[in-house]
Amino acid sequence: MSTLEPRTDANDLNVVVAVLGGFMALYGLIAVKIKTAWYLGEALPAMLVGILLGPYLADLLNATRWAVPPAPNQLDEIALGVMRIMIAIQLMTVCLVPIMIIMWFCTSGCILATMPDLPFLSALVIGACVTSTDPILSQAIAKGAFAERYVPARLREQISAEAGANDGFASPFLMLAINLMTSRPAGEQGVGIAMGNWFIGTLVYFVLLAVAVGAVAGTLARFAVEFALSRKWINTEGYLLFPTALGLFIVGCCGAMGTSDLLARFTAGCALNWDGRFLAESVRRHDEVNSSVDAILNLGGFMYIGTVLPWHDGITYPRLLALSFMVLLLRRIPALLLMYRAMPRVVRSWREAVFMGYFGPIGVGAVYYLQSTRHVYFDPDLSDPASRKLLEALSPIVYFLVFFSIVVHGLSIPLLNLMYWYFDVQPVEGGMPRLAAGEAT
Repeated sequence: MSTLEPRTDANDLNVVVAVLGGFMALYGLIAVKIKTAWYLGEALPAMLVGILLGPYLADLLNATRWAVPPAPNQLDEIALGVMRIMIAIQLMTVCLVPIMIIMWFCTSGCILATMPDLPFLSALVIGACVTSTDPILSQAIAKGAFAERYVPARLREQISAEAGANDGFASPFLMLAINLMTSRPAGEQGVGIAMGNWFIGTLVYFVLLAVAVGAVAGTLARFAVEFALSRKWINTEGYLLFPTALGLFIVGCCGAMGTSDLLARFTAGCALNWDGRFLAESVRRHDEVNSSVDAILNLGGFMYIGTVLPWHDGITYPRLLALSFMVLLLRRIPALLLMYRAMPRVVRSWREAVFMGYFGPIGVGAVYYLQSTRHVYFDPDLSDPASRKLLEALSPIVYFLVFFSIVVHGLSIPLLNLMYWYFDVQPVEGGMPRLAAGEAT
C-alpha cells in the first residue's frame, strides 16, 4: 500500500480525546440551561456519559486497553492519579474532627448491619474511605443560583470549608484501621506497635508534615505573588493559573515524600489566601480560568468514574441499595444533630443541622481513598480471611456509594427547587430573587 494513501487510526487515545472533547463542547453549549434551569452540575451528566460509553455498554472508553500490554493494577493506578489531580486543583481554591469520628463509626455500623460477614476492622477501613464530604459534589449546594437563593451564606461557606478540609483529615482514620488490621496476628503487643506506628507514621509524618509543607509552600507563594505584583512582573494569565501550578507542584512533592498531598494542598490554599488579597485580586481580574479548569477536570474525572464502575462484583444490589439508604440517613445527619449546638454562629436550628447533614455527598475523595487502600494491600496475604474479605468488598461498596451519592445528591437540587416553587418558599435574606414565571434562564 502506498504511503500516500489515507490511513485510519481509531486507537484508544484518539477515541478518548474525541469523546472527551465532544462531550465538553456539547455540555458547554447548554451549560447555563443545565446549571441554572435544571440545577445539575457536571458530575451526574459526566458519570452517566461514562457509563453509557464504558466497557459494559458501548465499550468506547475502556481503561483496560489504555496500555499494551495491560500493566498490573492499571485501573487502580489511573483512578488514583485522576482523583489526585481533580482534588489537587480544586482544593486550592472547629467541630470537624468530632463530627468526622461520629460519621466514621456510623458509616462502619451501617456496613456491618448490611454486610454481617464482614469483619469489624474491615468495616472500619471501608467506612473511613467514605467518611469525608466530597469538595466537588458539595459545590452544588454551596454555589450556584439555587444556593444563592435559598441557602444562607453562613451554611454555604461552612459546607465548602468543611468539604475542603475533611477530605484530607479522613486519612488518619483509614490508616488507624489498616494498622490495627495488620497487627492482629501479633496480639496485644502488636496492637501497641501498630498504635505507635500510626502515631509516628500517620499523625506526625503523614499529617503534620503535610500541614507544615502546605503552610510553608502557601506562605512563600503568597509573599512571592505579592512581590511580583508590586514589581509588576506577573501578568493576568500567570496570576490566575498560579493556584493550579502550585497545586500540581505540591502533588508531585508530597507524592515523592510519601505524605498527604490532600492536607498539604488544602493548607497551602489557606496560606495563599490568608489575608484575602489573593482572592480579591482574582475577582478584580475577572477570574474565569480556574472555574474553566475545574469544569474540565470534573467532566473528565466523573466520566472516568462512570467507565470503571464495577457492576458485577459479588455483592447483591438489594444489599448495596439498603446500605446506600442507611448511609444517606445515618452517616452524617446524627453527627450534625449532636454537634450543631457547638457552632451556633453557623447552624442555628435542628432543621439546618438536618439540611447540612443530608448534603454530605460521597465522591472523588472516596475513590481516592479506595485506591490508596488497594495500594496498601497491593500483595495481600490471601490466607488471611479478613484481608481477602476486605479486598472483595472494598470496590463494590465504595463505588456503589459514590454512584448512589452522585445520583441522589445530583437530583436533590432540581427536586428541592420544584418543591420550593410549589410551596412558594421565599429566598433567604440577601439571596437572589426568584425568577418570574416563564423567564428564561
